Amino acid sequence: MTFHLIAAILVGACEARLKGVSIPIATTLSKRMQIQRLTAREVPLSRSPLLTVGALALVAVATARTSSAQLTSAPLAPARERGQSVTPAYEGWYKNPDGTVSLSFGYYNRNLKETLDIPVGPNNFIQPGPADRGQPTFFAPRRHWGVFAVTVPADFTGKIVWTLIIRGDTIAIPGHLRPNWEIDALHGEAGSGNTPPTLAFSADGPKGAGPLGLTSGPLTTAVGAPLSLTVWASDDGRAESSIVGLGKEGVPVKLTWFKHQGPGNVVFGTETPAVDKAKGTATTTATFSAPGSYLLRVRANDASGVISAGHAQCCWSNGFVKVTVTP
Repeated sequence: MTFHLIAAILVGACEARLKGVSIPIATTLSKRMQIQRLTAREVPLSRSPLLTVGALALVAVATARTSSAQLTSAPLAPARERGQSVTPAYEGWYKNPDGTVSLSFGYYNRNLKETLDIPVGPNNFIQPGPADRGQPTFFAPRRHWGVFAVTVPADFTGKIVWTLIIRGDTIAIPGHLRPNWEIDALHGEAGSGNTPPTLAFSADGPKGAGPLGLTSGPLTTAVGAPLSLTVWASDDGRAESSIVGLGKEGVPVKLTWFKHQGPGNVVFGTETPAVDKAKGTATTTATFSAPGSYLLRVRANDASGVISAGHAQCCWSNGFVKVTVTP
């Protein structure tokens, strides 16, 4: 038991399966050499040392109850290139300038190489409300933080539950407004003064920041015809106030494009177009293999990056582009 627990901490990520429900636990070691962030179902490690101990105890108990038939999903099972499932992840909530609140979600595709497509419907839905709340249907390998957000009123008291069903696993992760799950997605880690980049899809158009970001379109193109995509991006120029951020002031915004929803394959001219420092713009193309409705996502990172975001879940921003593809 002790060996399993220590080894799981050393590798930085573990999974437990308790009563048939997968509980993903992923941790990162902060610059202060403390466990800074846990993404798990209802267990925020970063909130206090006592919670950390309790969560690790949960891992130990769940590991002890894992049957031999489930060893492929056990904490110490070797990662596989394909054949495994994907888990939603609730990152936390933050206040918007208009008084509403956004609940940020990400995901963890356990496969090393396999991408997964789960269309919105009986196997990929959010409750309550419409089944489609902007969640991804395309899942790239490994952990992806804050890929979309659901907005609710400030006085919301219920839960927003994202459910994925794949390969016999049903995993439902609730989002909520518990005080100890508040994140600083728009303001940066407390005291850092760092804010996320801003994105726009036209020179004088609206701007968005944080996981919710902004949505544009729809644009129209045909199958096989490259569609030009231009983004205006800017940042406050500050890196995270930590060892990770030293020497990174003035580093330009880094953009990365993803397929977020859609029936076919999407090939980008370049997934990471460079931002022109003088113009503040970056352009790429997207080519679609099948007709239908698509949603593309562009993520803008500042110098502090995604993995080092820690408790704050800052500093990156999402932009979404709706595209209609004709035959």
